[in-house]
Amino acid sequence: MKKLIIVCLIGYSGFLFTSCGSKPQSSETAATEESAVADEAEAEDEDANPSYDPNRGLGKFTEVAVGEKLDATMADGGEKAYDVKCSSCHKLTDERLVGPGWKGVTTRRTPVWIMNFITNTDAMIDKDPEVQAQLELCLVRMPNQSLSDDESRHLLEFMRKNDGVK
Repeated sequence: MKKLIIVCLIGYSGFLFTSCGSKPQSSETAATEESAVADEAEAEDEDANPSYDPNRGLGKFTEVAVGEKLDATMADGGEKAYDVKCSSCHKLTDERLVGPGWKGVTTRRTPVWIMNFITNTDAMIDKDPEVQAQLELCLVRMPNQSLSDDESRHLLEFMRKNDGVK
């Protein structure tokens, strides 16, 4: 019985060793991948605003129209998105959980900046000095939640509701 167990363990170990290994890349494949990464980084730099605007951030949004009054339907949709994608890291108070609390975010940030941050998280973390300072405090990089523009707009409206807009 012991021999059978030892043989099985050796066989299983061999299987794991060969299945977890990676094939060596040819120099041509490695060069192609490095070139693709360099091209992608260059394209991102071209899209980036050379003089960073802290009121706008980085992203496709240049203008976001918000009314004086709250759009309750949008805010309800935003609350659903918050419950599913945001509440595990952000509280609605000013208390930090994993990420910073949301209280007052719409008074500290412009709607355009918020929309760009929600939809272009990685670039904003890489370029925005205040976001980088938050990252040093929170120690966890916010993941891109892949929210649509509509979901992001609803989330912004929910943030406004949370900040007392009626």
